[in-house]
Amino acid sequence: MAHEEKPTTVCVLDASTYVGFWILKRLLNKGYFVHAAIQNNGEKAIEKQIKEIEKVEEKLVLFNVDVLDYQSILVALKDCCALFCCLDSPDGYDDKMVDLEVRGAINVVEACAQTDSIQKLVFSSSLTAAIWREDICSEKDVDERSWSNQDFCRKLKLWYALAKTLSEQAAWALAMDRLLCMVSINAGLVLGPAVTQQNPQSTMFYLEGAAQMYENGVLAFVDVNFLADVHIRAFEDRSTSGRYFCFNQIVNTEEEAFKLAQSLSPLIPLPPRHECQGSEVYAERLKAKKLSKLVEALPVSLI
Repeated sequence: MAHEEKPTTVCVLDASTYVGFWILKRLLNKGYFVHAAIQNNGEKAIEKQIKEIEKVEEKLVLFNVDVLDYQSILVALKDCCALFCCLDSPDGYDDKMVDLEVRGAINVVEACAQTDSIQKLVFSSSLTAAIWREDICSEKDVDERSWSNQDFCRKLKLWYALAKTLSEQAAWALAMDRLLCMVSINAGLVLGPAVTQQNPQSTMFYLEGAAQMYENGVLAFVDVNFLADVHIRAFEDRSTSGRYFCFNQIVNTEEEAFKLAQSLSPLIPLPPRHECQGSEVYAERLKAKKLSKLVEALPVSLI
């Protein structure tokens, strides 16, 4: 009798975040069994959609977790070979939320390290964990070696960027100490279907300091479909390691900035059209050579 191959089971935490939800859907489409770990303070509209999918999708199982409750994470990870970690606060960011997200990231990494079945952790982070420094405008290249300066973030009260910086750094430190295989995906501003309704807080907090990002050539966006596939590709490709900047386009002209504002309307106000006739082009500083190699195997329609 032929030996049946055990189905691949992975976990998405928090599956009720905007990015987590799209990763979950792409995983199901690819035939994975998915543990959808949802926090009580997640995006309610997305949580409702996940519960509707669970009614008809036998490959999906829901788990209620609290990232500050280590044991609840262990339960969701049981029998999973990978975790896609997507931590975001639906209530916005302040100095207190920074601490909570860091503590949550530490618990997630420790739970992965203590779960024998986990082979890889794919940690969803942000470009804002790399682009906020006093001297960013003097740098020619900003790539995966770059980190935001926490004192500079605190000075400007860039709480979202600070949360992403400190939580990713904490995750890396613990993963290396525990010899856990981890990859981080540092995403640009996430765009996609219903993003202004389902991901308003993270979108607005990402855009804090948008004018400076734009002038410094580090304002970039990424389509959520592409981003989800990059996360999955990072898991499936055994050669992946370290950080990966992930974006589709850098916004460095006034016309592109206006188009970005249009795509996020009415979440952010549109400037008068006559104010967007400038011809200045800002130097692009973000580099994503590692991403280019990773996405070679992705369908052309997603790149």
